[in-house]
Amino acid sequence: MASRYYFHCLAHLRPSSSFTFTKIRTYTSNLAQYPTIQNFASSLALTQPHFSLSSDKIHILSNPTQFYTQLIDLIQGAEKRIFISSLYIGSTETRLIETIRDTLRSKKSLHLYLQLDYNRSTRPGPSSTVALLLPLLKEFPDRCHVSLFRSPKLKGVFSKLIPSRFNEGFGTWHAKIYGADDSLMISGANLNKSYFTDRQDRYLLFSSAPELASYCFDFLKTVSSFSYRLIPPSTPDSTGAHSILHWSHSSIHPHHIEHHANLALSGLQRRYNAKSGNIQEKLQRDDTVIVFPVIQAGQLNVREEEECLGQLFYHLQPASSQGATLNFHPQLSLTSGYFGLSSTYKDLILRSHVPTRIICASPQANGFYGSKGISSRLPEGYTWLEQQFMAAVRAPQSQDKHSRPVELKEWNRHGWTYHAKGIWLSPNFQSPPILTLFGSTNLNTRSAHLDTELSFLMLANSVTIQKKLQLELEGLSDFGEDWKGGQRNVRLITRILARLLSGYL
Repeated sequence: MASRYYFHCLAHLRPSSSFTFTKIRTYTSNLAQYPTIQNFASSLALTQPHFSLSSDKIHILSNPTQFYTQLIDLIQGAEKRIFISSLYIGSTETRLIETIRDTLRSKKSLHLYLQLDYNRSTRPGPSSTVALLLPLLKEFPDRCHVSLFRSPKLKGVFSKLIPSRFNEGFGTWHAKIYGADDSLMISGANLNKSYFTDRQDRYLLFSSAPELASYCFDFLKTVSSFSYRLIPPSTPDSTGAHSILHWSHSSIHPHHIEHHANLALSGLQRRYNAKSGNIQEKLQRDDTVIVFPVIQAGQLNVREEEECLGQLFYHLQPASSQGATLNFHPQLSLTSGYFGLSSTYKDLILRSHVPTRIICASPQANGFYGSKGISSRLPEGYTWLEQQFMAAVRAPQSQDKHSRPVELKEWNRHGWTYHAKGIWLSPNFQSPPILTLFGSTNLNTRSAHLDTELSFLMLANSVTIQKKLQLELEGLSDFGEDWKGGQRNVRLITRILARLLSGYL
């Protein structure tokens, strides 16, 4: 279901005049200058929890090595709790597991909480995530808590007919949280070697942020209430996945959790929203940052991300920006490693007056490049989606004769793949971003309708954070090249498959 603001947007949005993006932006901003942003924040605060943080608690990392180093440091420094959410843990991550084990051994009151995806973590074979975690469960049965979320999209007889490798295509647990005590990192990265070495993502570290950490911990506890629980086998030969997975709800079938999950997640958001405080007071504080968590789980009918972005575009349209100062001419940047915008987001961008630059992955930087079987066609399939998008951008109804307000770039770095995702908004071309969306969402059809996502919208009333966001965006843009997808041939069979699977890309 599209945002209620989305339909208002479409009635008023118009293409913009010509625009340019410049790498050097020198004028930082105070949110008080922009009534449009304040109005958007006030509207969002009616439904979403929000947290105020000092800028010195926020650090933006730039590469996989920093991400891995900080992850190890968080685990080793934990005293009470380690809480991690990811799609899976790679079979080669023995150092990561050993670090967790050593830390649990040395700190007897420390607990580990893991929230992972059921299908991805129980792939057949000895190298599955479940097999990797069983030794921890056996050694620390009372302090190691592992929950596996199974998407309810695949039901009944189809759940038995679909091969195990393909059942992940019907929805995964996709939220990425890496926390210890009152500190945490939010990223889009998973726990596998490439994400620690040569797979580019985004990484935001929040140190000593107890309210935000408590929210994320409670979010994971809430999800664990409608997830499978991984328990150590009762006998030495009980190594099969089904023998160590426990479903605790006798009255709820694991294929029919939608209603229960919706109530649980909605209740979590309402509780934290009720104690969030006055948003306008927070907006007036200098050197502060406000963070809004937004959940997107289309299969559970939770669509906060769509609501959030619908409101943003509604407030950015000219009819809603009349009270803004003359220097408010917003510029939007968007990136996704798997660029296939959902129809809602595609329409918002195509009909918006806001100049938009998009960075997608080149075919060589796509995570499926060089894979085998049907997945080998995915980079080509994403090229086809990009071609369809750019055809819509260039259609007469999407632009006037003086402008083309959407620009597409492709990220290409030799030997690397691209997994970054998010949005940055600058008030004008001379100023760094004052708003960003970050987290697990790819902003595509899968993220909107199939996967379960947790992302965060951040408003920066801090010169320090604005400059860090600009450096982050420039670092990603440094590897952006002119889009070449229009010249690439997409085979007929790939186009057919992309059409058939368009809801799953």
